[in-house]
Order: sequence, then structure tokens, then C-alpha cells
Amino acid sequence: MDHLRRELAPVSEAGWAAIDAEASSALRNILAARPLVDFEGPKGWGYSAHDLGRVVALAAPARDGVVAGVRQVLSLVEFRTAFEVSLTELDSIDRGNQAPDLDAVRLAATGAGLAEDHAVFHGFPAGGIVGITEASVHDPVGLTEDYTEYPRRVAEGIAQLRDAGIGGPYGLALGPRCYTGVTETERNGYPLLEHIRLLVGGNVVWAPGVDGAVVLSLRGGDFALIVGEDFSVGFAGVDGDLVKLYLEESFTFEVREERAAVALRYKS
Repeated sequence: MDHLRRELAPVSEAGWAAIDAEASSALRNILAARPLVDFEGPKGWGYSAHDLGRVVALAAPARDGVVAGVRQVLSLVEFRTAFEVSLTELDSIDRGNQAPDLDAVRLAATGAGLAEDHAVFHGFPAGGIVGITEASVHDPVGLTEDYTEYPRRVAEGIAQLRDAGIGGPYGLALGPRCYTGVTETERNGYPLLEHIRLLVGGNVVWAPGVDGAVVLSLRGGDFALIVGEDFSVGFAGVDGDLVKLYLEESFTFEVREERAAVALRYKS
């Protein structure tokens, strides 16, 4: 029996397939960081720490003539999101229901995906994760409600990256406020979003876990999402008609080049 304990659940093979498919669909829709950063893994549930390759010397020697140092690692953080599905709905799947009510699965996956993205872009201090915008050494580029200005602001961010010696192609993560304004705006009769795509030369993604926007290099090697257990559904128990499940992952994030991203932020 593995740690997910799925074999103990009153869920058929068809039921698990439907739950996994619903979770995967929601995650594909919500996850924005993964197309923009390096992905390392999955390394498995037992993988607990990512080696940074650095040692910090201790002030006190182990004994006379023996210096000591501590190897630096990033501990993986476990995120778990609980949800429930009724046995009645699971039974209907086995009878051939092609449209079961799995909203609870979708909501759990959406919340878990947003949590990962927020940690990657803005950090998760409690888990020892420094995010892309926190680590950036560049001054943020100011944003306004005049969305026709967005290409110029994105170009300003790219210019900062180039001045710092960071090559492209570049990518852009647009938070919900930015994405809505950009997609609803035209410039010279041409969708503004297409102007921006041509400007960055790489992925432009809807990123609901981002506050404002982030322009970053896609050349590789600058940011790494290290995953132990990728998103997986496990079994927690049964309460009457409700099957208690959870969606979990373990991961950490490493910024390897602090010059490789620029935040775009609203002034208020």
C-alpha cells in the first residue's frame, strides 16, 4: 500500500479515472508558472530536499584543526487540499454517467494550482520559498489602467533584462487584472495581446496567481520548480455518503538568476 491509500477507498477504477481527469483538466487550465520555468521531477514522495551545492561554514570548529560547515538545501513543502465526493455520484459513474458532479475536485485542483503559482511568483516565506518577483534585482515597472501602454511597459521590462545581459526569448505572465484589460483592447485595429506576443517572442500566459505581471527570460537555467510528488489524489476516509479525498504535491522553487525577471505592478 502506498501513501495515497487509494486501494482502501470505495472508488472504482472508473471513478478514479473520472476524478483524476477532472483534477488534471483544472490544473492544466490554472497553472501558469510551469510553461515559463524549468521543471525538475517528479522525484517521488520520498524526496525531501533539494541540494543547493553550497556550504555555510560554522563559527565553531568540530575540534582543534577541524573546521565544520553545513550543506545548504531547500526543503520541499507539502501542499494538501481536502475535498469530498459523494458515494451516490461515484456510483453514477459506474452506471455510465458521463457528466458526474465533480465540482469539488475542480475547486480543490484550482486552489492547489493557485497556491503553487503564488509561491513561484511571489514566494512562500513559511516554506522557505523565495519567489521570482521577490528575488528580482530590478526596479518594478509601473502599470496603469491605460492598456494601450502595455506594450511600452513590457518593452521597458525587456530592456532591463537585456541591459543586465539576460537574453531571450522572453515570456510574460499576466495576472487576471492585466489579462482582462489586454485581451479587451485593440491597437491600430489589431488585438493588443498579439502585439505583446510579438514583442516578447515567447509564451504569454494567463496567470491568476500573479499580482500584476511578470516578464522573464525563457532561455533556461534561471528558475527551477523542483517537484517531489506531482499533484496526486489520495484517500482520507469515509463519512456517511461522503468519500474524503485530498490533492497533494511536494515541491520547492529555486531562483538561480536574480536578474532574469522584472515585475510589472499597478501603482495602487
